[in-house]
Amino acid sequence: MSLDAAGACEGGEALGVLRKELLVATFENTVLIRRPIEEVFGFLSDFENVPKWNYAIVQTRKVSQGPVGVGTIYQQVRSVPSRSEERFEVTAYNPPRQLEIQGQLGPFPSHLSYALDAVAEGTRVTNSVELELRGPGRLLGRVAVPRVRDAVAANLRKLKELLEQ
Repeated sequence: MSLDAAGACEGGEALGVLRKELLVATFENTVLIRRPIEEVFGFLSDFENVPKWNYAIVQTRKVSQGPVGVGTIYQQVRSVPSRSEERFEVTAYNPPRQLEIQGQLGPFPSHLSYALDAVAEGTRVTNSVELELRGPGRLLGRVAVPRVRDAVAANLRKLKELLEQ
């Protein structure tokens, strides 16, 4: 990952930004799913579906009470890069257009957003990811972030495949 003086990167790689001595890597992936926006949002916002389309997740379960919305907390079991349990919280929930979560995802404190747009062909889903690179994660960032970006793109392709069946 190469950065210029303004913090922008070259070649469309993941973007790194220095914030209070914290390196943050960001990237974005977009997929077109040939299904109505309400259907795509409904599936995505049920985070217990994550293991169906994210190869790194074995189980996701809601641990807070009530319907899904801002503040809902999930716990999940990850198998990649190593077996671990992690929690995340829904930080934005605006059906059928926006979902955001934050929490410890793998080795990185993370913020993920899903922006959904209805288009003539179905639904465009843009997934933006922000990973905090600190501690050991800071050293792993140069190697791990491009791999994470590619894995997220592969997961979105699986989501598309699953929903278009």
